[in-house]
Amino acid sequence: MVDAVAAALRLNVLVKLLLATLLGGAIGLERELAGKPAGLRTNILICVGAALFTQLSIDIAEVGFTPDGRPYGDATRITAQIVSGIGFLGAGAILHGEGAIVGLTTAATVVAAVGTAVGAGAYVDALGATALIMLILVGLRPFERKLLAKRRRVHATLRVKPGIGFDQFKALIDEGGLHIFSQRTYEHDTDRTFELEMIGATKQFDVIVDRLRANKDVVSITTD
Repeated sequence: MVDAVAAALRLNVLVKLLLATLLGGAIGLERELAGKPAGLRTNILICVGAALFTQLSIDIAEVGFTPDGRPYGDATRITAQIVSGIGFLGAGAILHGEGAIVGLTTAATVVAAVGTAVGAGAYVDALGATALIMLILVGLRPFERKLLAKRRRVHATLRVKPGIGFDQFKALIDEGGLHIFSQRTYEHDTDRTFELEMIGATKQFDVIVDRLRANKDVVSITTD
């Protein structure tokens, strides 16, 4: 009786989706805290969607069998489209930066692969991959910061209209792939001045400076 109820409610599938939610949520939480384009909910939905598509792919393939016992369907057809779909998501994350090379970690994420593994019942693979991903994202962060210090450092003086906050400019700089090493604020009668030390790729400095100059609240910006 219990087995019949479990089969009717597809509890095994629900368990897979719950596991996909937890694993996708663990990776998504780290991405959310890091301020990346694909955060908590996005990564959960990717993982759950991949798990469900994989389960459906297996179920559809087993609908009918040939006389020699082989399934009529191909369990890899739907699953293969997950790879294409995640590629579009990654490309969109990069293009969202309007030419700035950002979102590469998001584009390279294997959350969909984790969800596919869960859907296929490869739980050890999914758990191991998630642990490795978290180690890479969190454990290598201090090393990444050390590498940042070796990139080009630029001092910039950003003058804006009085009373204008720095949040909108910080968001623009972060989206451009630059790292703000230090920031000081000076109040004047005619403007508010931000003295910035930024680190990043040389090409991106030109892109960000042009965007800042185009902002209606910016009086001037100089770099050295």
